[in-house]
Amino acid sequence: MASLSDYPRFTLGAELTQEQRAFFAKYGFLHFRPFASPDQVQAYLKATQDVQQNWLTNKVEKVNGVPIKYGKDVDGSPIVQRFAFASQHSAVLHELLQDKRFEALFPLLETPGGRVGENERDGLVVNHYVNVEGSEFSQMGWHTDSLRDVFYGKRIRPMLNVGLHLDGTKATNGGLRVIPGTHRQGIGKMLFRKKYYKDVYYDPNEVAVETEPGDLTVHDGRMWHRVAQSPLVGPESRRRVMYVPIIGGKYQPKSEESPTPFYLRFLHLVK
Repeated sequence: MASLSDYPRFTLGAELTQEQRAFFAKYGFLHFRPFASPDQVQAYLKATQDVQQNWLTNKVEKVNGVPIKYGKDVDGSPIVQRFAFASQHSAVLHELLQDKRFEALFPLLETPGGRVGENERDGLVVNHYVNVEGSEFSQMGWHTDSLRDVFYGKRIRPMLNVGLHLDGTKATNGGLRVIPGTHRQGIGKMLFRKKYYKDVYYDPNEVAVETEPGDLTVHDGRMWHRVAQSPLVGPESRRRVMYVPIIGGKYQPKSEESPTPFYLRFLHLVK
């Protein structure tokens, strides 16, 4: 599991195969290719641009209590670099989340009540990474997605983080890194193995997830992962990924009255 070619790229059907289940149980992630067609990828990119224009025009600062992260594009123009609940503002993105293939992932939770968290946590998140002066989002340090449960003194709930990659990302251009098997670590290592978000450095156990436009990745929320900064500058550094949680347990939707979660008050530190 040390090189890019050592893990399989699967195809997502109506049900997971035994091989796919076994791989996830051992390593904590799956990579499907392709999930979305080139035309669909372009439709999703346009949908995010439409939402962005709406939010820029209306100076939207938060959606359901979640801060929106703004920055600069390669030409200096303002852009949204982290969207939250994007599908609530786009019929195209909402329709994406109705894809029945997501249901094939529910058994990985090993808990009843699995669902796509369109209205929970941060909903459909769109991350727009670009490495230029003025950008507020070019990388994301090591973290797990389950930390938020710990912040609120809750038992860690099973969750999956599902990413639809809209740009191709070679390992040499940064992108997603995971540490296989860390989804089975104890609470101590989940909390203290690394400095959350501040540690952005290479780990000898990490695996680079090299994607093509339309690929789908799935990782366990307890797994350590990061998004490496592109060594390139300008348009070549651009990477856009949409993430949505798959969760189980009690339904906990957010609304306009929802407070800003404590952990998101530090979102400005992630650059």
